[in-house]
Amino acid sequence: MSQKKIVKELMKMLDKLEADREKLIDKLAKALDKLEKKENKKATPKVPVKKTAAKKTPAKKVVRKRAPAKKVAAKKVASAPNPTPASSN
Repeated sequence: MSQKKIVKELMKMLDKLEADREKLIDKLAKALDKLEKKENKKATPKVPVKKTAAKKTPAKKVVRKRAPAKKVAAKKVASAPNPTPASSN
């Protein structure tokens, strides 16, 4: 074969490979879009579906923080009348 024929064949092969490459890129892009759509669909229905109702496991008791105890003694001291006011002199 002459060099011209070899170059022509190689150019045809190169064109074919480039076309195949573009097709594969398009397929990958479509597959990626499809996958993203599936992920978006999975993310949205999580709110209405509750799987915890089917388990029937006893719920853990939540430890509540108690309100601070009222200081009864302080109120009694504040409300007690003073026998001798110091400012009345």
